[in-house]
Amino acid sequence: MENPMQHSQSKLFINNMMESAIRIGLLFILVVWTYDIIKPFVIPVLWGAIIAVALMPMTQRLERALKGRRGVAASILALAGIILLIAPFWIVSSSLFEGISHTIEVLQSGDVDIPGPTQKIADLPLVGDKLYEIWALFATNLEKAVLHFLPQIKTGVSAAAGMLGSSLGTLVMFIISLAIAGGFMAHAEKSAAAVSTVAVKVAGTHGEEWTSLTAATIRSVLLGVVGVAFIQSILIGSALFTFSIPAAGLFTFIVFILGIAQLPPLLVVLPLIFYVFSTHDSTPATIFTIWVLVAGISDSVLKPMLMGRGVDVPMPVILIGAIGGMLTAGIIGLFLGAVVLAIWYELFMTWLKAEKALKKPAEAAGGEDDKLVSAPAHEGADD
Repeated sequence: MENPMQHSQSKLFINNMMESAIRIGLLFILVVWTYDIIKPFVIPVLWGAIIAVALMPMTQRLERALKGRRGVAASILALAGIILLIAPFWIVSSSLFEGISHTIEVLQSGDVDIPGPTQKIADLPLVGDKLYEIWALFATNLEKAVLHFLPQIKTGVSAAAGMLGSSLGTLVMFIISLAIAGGFMAHAEKSAAAVSTVAVKVAGTHGEEWTSLTAATIRSVLLGVVGVAFIQSILIGSALFTFSIPAAGLFTFIVFILGIAQLPPLLVVLPLIFYVFSTHDSTPATIFTIWVLVAGISDSVLKPMLMGRGVDVPMPVILIGAIGGMLTAGIIGLFLGAVVLAIWYELFMTWLKAEKALKKPAEAAGGEDDKLVSAPAHEGADD
């Protein structure tokens, strides 16, 4: 039979367990509600932090030029970033709108004159005959061609409209992120101190080192991925504008996006090479081909030069983290994936160094023991 003491302890245990369960449940509900409230702001704040880290060296230079006015320097850079975002989007959107409006006017007037394909199109390997047939159909009987390809045209228009809407949402998100980045840059010391405090609290003594590693990795990815994509798009875009390729600005923007996504710009360049060979003489077409192909493979030279600068982590680790992070979490994963793999690499190297440090005293102690054991043997032999 259970004595009164055991019964009292059992009742106290049950009461404590129920009270703890209720507290944990309420805390869980509070965390879930808090996450739902801040969820719309997580991505803009992360992007704001990434942009602030990347632009901080430039902010410090501008601050010195403005005689210590950090807030003004941060505001100028944030506004410049917003203008640089809006201007290309406005140009591309205006170009698309004008092209669509002109196409609708031409179709409504019925005065459509599509030049027929040349024999060079038919001579292209693999796709030449099919491309020649489709082009000839549009040139000779536009109404029949439109009816024949109507499902594909509807799909393409819907995809383009969806892409435009998504781009507009992304533009608004980045404008908000730049405004947040301006606040982070204006109060950089306080922000850095808060992040370091949290990092030390979570990760211990290595937290501050990993905070610096995070900042250096973000700058490395910005140079090695975004910077290389920008340089490639400028090189290829200059060729497109030089040879008067239609929609050169749009193709340049697509090359930039492909570069960020770590996809080869040849996906855009190869069809344009076929187009130039069909519309230009052999000499300028050859020059264009060499120009864009060299620009297309320039990333193999630029990435080793720019990625990994200022970071002790090997470039392949950062590149794998950036690509894997982007496949997992989108564009922001470029930075988060590289940071996560860089920290894991540092953890691994710290573990290896700790193992070596432990082995050295053990080996030294083993050597002393061997001397102590061998000493009496030598003494006995002398006796």
